[in-house]
Amino acid sequence: MNQLAARGFVPVKFWLIGMLTLGIFVTSFGEGYSKEALIKRSQYLMGTLVFVTGVAPDEAVAKTAVAEGLAEIRRIEQFMSTWIPMSELSKVNAAAGKHPVHVGRENMEVLKASLRMAELTEGGFNITVGPAVAAWNVSQEGRIPSRSELDEVRPFISLENVALDETASTVFLKRVGMQIDVGGIGKGYAADLVVEVMQKAGATAGVVALSGDIKTFGRMPDQERFIFGIQHPRKEQGVILGRIELENEAVSTAGDYQRFIMKDGIRYHHILDPVTLLPARGCQSVTIIAKDGVMADGLDTGIFVMGPGKGMALIESLPDVEGVIVNAQGEVMISSGLKSRLRLEP
Repeated sequence: MNQLAARGFVPVKFWLIGMLTLGIFVTSFGEGYSKEALIKRSQYLMGTLVFVTGVAPDEAVAKTAVAEGLAEIRRIEQFMSTWIPMSELSKVNAAAGKHPVHVGRENMEVLKASLRMAELTEGGFNITVGPAVAAWNVSQEGRIPSRSELDEVRPFISLENVALDETASTVFLKRVGMQIDVGGIGKGYAADLVVEVMQKAGATAGVVALSGDIKTFGRMPDQERFIFGIQHPRKEQGVILGRIELENEAVSTAGDYQRFIMKDGIRYHHILDPVTLLPARGCQSVTIIAKDGVMADGLDTGIFVMGPGKGMALIESLPDVEGVIVNAQGEVMISSGLKSRLRLEP
């Protein structure tokens, strides 16, 4: 399955170069183009298939930049993933209600960013909602929990019980049974760090794609921007809603078509409202474009929960943030700064 399409993106021109093949892809450009090399590699990391592409003055530099980018993702996964028992965040969850746990600078940064996203989205983004997601289990057998089951986990869904001590660099979950998961923002944060590593290694341009959380920098060797397509939320995989050019920007989409089940004609998906603990119903998809991956990744889910009206108002109020919202009725809302850039399909 195309992991990028699963998160809402159907890469257009850029992914036509080399397609979605594994391994390394090298291309050269003819007369009239720069002699830069383009290298693309993919690996299964952070629970998904990630793609890292680097453009550099020569092939050796491009290969080094891509290799170091992948190594950075592996490094981040070791301390951020809650699927790795000895990661810092797994230790935080294991110590819930018992004692604070020391975490490194990066985890403290992503947790602070998570709380900021929660504030911006009026609680729509919430890293403690995991117990409710587990109760729904939409990504597996897709059972629908009873109201009593949701009431049982409700006390664990509380950002007020997440205590960050920046001086001591510790995290404490005040209640036994609480869990935090930064999966809704961590890939965007990782993409930001990977771009920095690749640039230091000599890459002049590239794309980092982690399950649809995408960060670009620079331009293609032919000096064109990277072009991506936004998945239509009610069409089959590969049918795009519109196309957007990106340069030194990140993009991320939250959609009710990514992981869902249908029962009695009702769509039950994985994006839960932290207040009701039910699937949020105001949107079909939310796509955010921002300068930073952590911003794009954190806002898309939070705005999905907020709903189209409040969500678009928030987008318009934030600098360097644009967005596309498809509401529950299938109507497309485009932020003012994006209307001249987004090319909608007929």
